[in-house]
Amino acid sequence: MKKSSAQLTKMVFAKTLTVIFFCLTAVIIFSLFVNVAEGIINQEGITTVLLGSINTGVIALAVFELALVVKKEYASPNDDEEKDAVSSLRETLPRFIGMVCVALSLEGLIMVIKYSQLELAGNLYYPVAIIASTALLLTALGLFIYLTGKGTIKEL
Repeated sequence: MKKSSAQLTKMVFAKTLTVIFFCLTAVIIFSLFVNVAEGIINQEGITTVLLGSINTGVIALAVFELALVVKKEYASPNDDEEKDAVSSLRETLPRFIGMVCVALSLEGLIMVIKYSQLELAGNLYYPVAIIASTALLLTALGLFIYLTGKGTIKEL
């Protein structure tokens, strides 16, 4: 079967973006190791080094997950069976949004720990806003899954 130029363009861009995201993941992981080594050499607090490395690791995992989603959804050669947009989103969106929620939750918790260590309790509204936004994002994802699972989206 011959592929249309639009399908070919889509596949080329998807593969290019997948490679870029995989490379970014490798660079972020390398940066993680460099930051941990620098923290140990500079004798920084172990808590600061560990929290920074957890944050960087979660970001690397989120970028890696994004690369997998792009590869699965757009670069796969099985475009013969076109799925509708809702079912496609229902398959990939929960994993990606879940990773984003984990990253945001960790960022908010890390900020709470940093601010409490530095006795900056007045700045706690930033991490609270991040955590509240994460809860809202997770709620919206749950609502999307609920509505698309019941077939309600098609009726709207």
